[in-house]
Amino acid sequence: MVGNITTEKAIVSVAFLIGLLAGLFGGLVGLGGGVIMIPLMVAFFKFDQHQAHGTSLMALVFTGLSGAVTYYLKGSVDVMAALVLAATAVLTARFGALYAHALPEWKLKKSFGFFVIFVSLLLLSKPYLSHLAGLSHSAGGWEKIAVLLASGAVAGFLSGMMGVGGGSIMVPALVLMVGHSQYTAQGSSLAAMVLGGSVGAYTHWRLGNVVLRVLPWLIPGIMIGTYCGGTLAHLLSEAGLRLIFAAVLIWLGIRDIRTANKKRLALMEVQSSKLMAL
Repeated sequence: MVGNITTEKAIVSVAFLIGLLAGLFGGLVGLGGGVIMIPLMVAFFKFDQHQAHGTSLMALVFTGLSGAVTYYLKGSVDVMAALVLAATAVLTARFGALYAHALPEWKLKKSFGFFVIFVSLLLLSKPYLSHLAGLSHSAGGWEKIAVLLASGAVAGFLSGMMGVGGGSIMVPALVLMVGHSQYTAQGSSLAAMVLGGSVGAYTHWRLGNVVLRVLPWLIPGIMIGTYCGGTLAHLLSEAGLRLIFAAVLIWLGIRDIRTANKKRLALMEVQSSKLMAL
């Protein structure tokens, strides 16, 4: 039994569909599916926020590896940049996972809500990255290494804390400050976060925040959904898709923030009642 879902067949079906939807979203708009997968697992499997983050990150490590290999075979991975990014991501991902575990569930949910809103704004601004890249100065030498190390550190921490891939931080940094194309930036960030995300996922697993039972069905769903989303992206209006998904993400973010505030107030009332009873 997982949440309110009792039969093995239903667990398999729901896990696959959650992965499919998350992958479809990621493939359509070029962002990781964690921001969709986490609220769906909370809603359907009744995972607590910590379990949803840990399970999401573990699944994304496997799908990220598949994506990184695909980009590499197409020549769209800067191996050295990915290794430098990963050098700090592997250090901070563990601390991000530990920090998430230490937070009360309502605080983690509220933080995730704000993060989802940030991702939605990034989604809306993504078409302008290439224009900004043409105006910005591309870092070189030690400046480039410093940018990569800093980006990897921030992305690793957020990956471990939020249960996402970290591409929302790495890709803009690689495009705007290092001068990579969008495809090379996405491929390099995927390669880097396979290493960083693995550390964060392992930490979550050690803390008991990974539900292994659903992973065998989440992962193929994400892979199939990502392929379908990438194919559909070339047939649909990109601008319209971004607006729709950004609106959905903003709604999800606001909902999580409001739910977290309600949980906080309920907790305060319980604590107040206990104090009065004393």
